[in-house]
Amino acid sequence: MVIVHEIFADQQIGFPILSALIFLPIVWTILLYLIRDEAVLRTTALVGALVELALALVMVFNFTPGIADIQFAERIEWIATLGAGYHVGVDGISVLFIPLTAFLTLMVLLFSWNNVKFFTRFYLANVFFLQAVTVGIFASLDLILFYLFWELALVPTYFLIRLWGIGPQRQYAALKYVVYLLVGSAPLLIGIVLLAMNYHDVAVAQGTLPSYSFDLLTLLTVPVPLAMQTMIFFLLAVGFAVKGPLFPFHTWMPTALMEGPIGGGIFLIGLKLGVYGFLRFAIPLVPEASREWFWLMAVLGLIALLYGALIALVQPNLRRLLAFASVSHVGLAVVGVFSMNMQGIQGGLFMLLNLGIVATGLFVLTGFLYTRLGSSDLSAFGGLARHVPRLATFFFIVGLAFIGTPGTSGFHGEFLILLGAFRAQWQLAAVGVLGVILSAAYFLWYYERAFFGPVTNKAVPKLQDLTPRELIVAGSTAVLILWIGFYPAPILNITSGSVEALVKRVQQGSVAQPLPASTVSFKSQPRS
Repeated sequence: MVIVHEIFADQQIGFPILSALIFLPIVWTILLYLIRDEAVLRTTALVGALVELALALVMVFNFTPGIADIQFAERIEWIATLGAGYHVGVDGISVLFIPLTAFLTLMVLLFSWNNVKFFTRFYLANVFFLQAVTVGIFASLDLILFYLFWELALVPTYFLIRLWGIGPQRQYAALKYVVYLLVGSAPLLIGIVLLAMNYHDVAVAQGTLPSYSFDLLTLLTVPVPLAMQTMIFFLLAVGFAVKGPLFPFHTWMPTALMEGPIGGGIFLIGLKLGVYGFLRFAIPLVPEASREWFWLMAVLGLIALLYGALIALVQPNLRRLLAFASVSHVGLAVVGVFSMNMQGIQGGLFMLLNLGIVATGLFVLTGFLYTRLGSSDLSAFGGLARHVPRLATFFFIVGLAFIGTPGTSGFHGEFLILLGAFRAQWQLAAVGVLGVILSAAYFLWYYERAFFGPVTNKAVPKLQDLTPRELIVAGSTAVLILWIGFYPAPILNITSGSVEALVKRVQQGSVAQPLPASTVSFKSQPRS
């Protein structure tokens, strides 16, 4: 059985860096409410985002790559009677999503610098609170703590869509988002409770202290009967598929991106928390059920891949195109994850990280066009390359990564996914290639008509090209795309150890063994 050790934060870096990353945005929010001057308010928020990003990069630079250990771990007893604790830590699967979250927050602030005209303080507070709970989701190793952050993310997202949405149906979009996610959260919670009850039953059967536990590392030591695994797998899968969003639970995404603000949409389109949930919890906790039902998840992934790409192919609205393209890419990532081999899972993880950069980049550039023309419909575009050449150039570079062109950050994830799918079932890879071809078709078709087609809008010749602030946003995205595209080794090295451990667990399954004393007493000693 695969045993995962912990390296505690005080040993590794000397202070609780994950707690700092979780609570710093909340502290910064309180600071913002003490500032009255509008210009100082925005500058202070920008400084806070930069500090968070710098701290996240410090964590990554101190991360030991190539091993499966949980690093920067922190444990504090929280609800002892339930066995729930404040337990955070990161490994190769989760560590890179934290600086990605900080980067996206910085992009939101830079984009919104002059675009948010009212309730600026409350807007910034929601952005920082969403950042805090998102980091908490990626760092949580206790399922109750994870679920708490998971649900809290609904609050700022609702307000961002409801108050700062740019569509006439933003109220409906906010309500639809909340209802969908709450419906998905119900089976997720039931699955978490069943895992804790199974732990309790095993503890009683082995004659140890009867207790409950929601700790991930503890639950990994407890075998789950196959029948219960299947039930838990589908309960967790529904919750994660809704958040994905994975077909057929995806319909909230196009509505939210069309009606909501660009700033809030950056988090929705850039962070695929549902697929992360499969990697972090569903697959390792119920490995036999995941292996047994991999074909169903792979088929759903392929359907999402083709469905999203075909719908995107006929979309005249750029924001709606990106929404369905996002559904398509989530489907391809799911195919990789449920290939259940090293190449597929690492490719799926790489794709999630790439989407956080390129989908955000395209969405921000779409926002720049929207602020200039008041529309993201194809009818408002045409001839853009001649009049805003810098924007057209960066849009093309980011788009190349979006469709997985070699030399960009999008290539490695797609290649590894297709390789992993071929190793699992060659039919999966064959359909996956078709989806990749369709993604290139819908992007190039739209780009050619919007940027090189005839000018149909009299406002286009008068457009201003990217400003210095906008150049920073677009340029930093392009630099990341090209850097990762030509040098992916650091990301692959960081993720390799944890992905390898996950593959071994899927292959070996959960093995019955006596519960360790540290598990029953809910105390764990740092590894020496």
